[in-house]
Amino acid sequence: MKTLHRNVLAVAALSAAMLLAAARPAAAKDDPAVLAADRDFVKAATSHNSTALGKLLDADFVWIQANGKTENGKLALARMAGLIISEPGPGIDDSDASLAAGPGKPVVRRYNYGQVETVEANSGKMHVLRVWVKRPAGWRALVYQEVQSLDAPPKTTPSASQDCLNPCKSVGYTPKTETERAIITAYEGLETSAMTHNAADWDAHTGEEFIAASSYSDRLLDKPTRLGELKRANMAGLAPTPLVSGRLFVFGDAAVLRSHHVASQAKPLEVTRVFVKRDGKWVEVVSYQTAVQGGGAS
Repeated sequence: MKTLHRNVLAVAALSAAMLLAAARPAAAKDDPAVLAADRDFVKAATSHNSTALGKLLDADFVWIQANGKTENGKLALARMAGLIISEPGPGIDDSDASLAAGPGKPVVRRYNYGQVETVEANSGKMHVLRVWVKRPAGWRALVYQEVQSLDAPPKTTPSASQDCLNPCKSVGYTPKTETERAIITAYEGLETSAMTHNAADWDAHTGEEFIAASSYSDRLLDKPTRLGELKRANMAGLAPTPLVSGRLFVFGDAAVLRSHHVASQAKPLEVTRVFVKRDGKWVEVVSYQTAVQGGGAS
């Protein structure tokens, strides 16, 4: 198991120098503070330093392993400190040498959205998303999420029913403000366009740097790839699924939607999405979807 789980956080450690050169929107500006915080996060996690890591976690932090196991900050730190025993996911180990060479050369993308920063570390079939948010006390990690792609193209894609009431017309989340309502409406429009294979409308609901990773797909889906699949009416493992619960965090013109999804005849999904407000409308820029292994439809 140790061999399996010495993967993507190690990739991030090896790739720290690549962050400055990673692709990003032209208007984005690096904040040295969040870059330093992310490097400290990787260092603390790979060395199992729960004390150092704890100083970097948001009060609402969530750790999602590649097997779908979800932990809040308290549980993640207890596991790291050895206070509780659980089956580790494949993204964290105390070694940083396993991906130093070979075909799994890491690729890191980093985007700044004002009060929200996303870091994506990808190597082969393993993908990690870290979402940072700017609090009064400084940058804090809100989400750490692992996704392991399939080895081969999916034969089936979990999805909502043909009428797609949820998530196309309503979701299991009640907006608390007008801003939240606008974000949820944008999300429903995005899912409707995907369900109907309306590539042009889906294009309007996503940012140019859009990226998606799913346990039900065999590869990362960037915007051109996703548009091509929609035009061919191929969901490529990424389809609307009913949202049964979620939390929405808004930080100025950026927002993070953490949600739990359940589709019939499929494993539940833990999903993290990032939305950004551009030209007066909210568009999705990140979607990471991890299947909960061992969990069937409820």
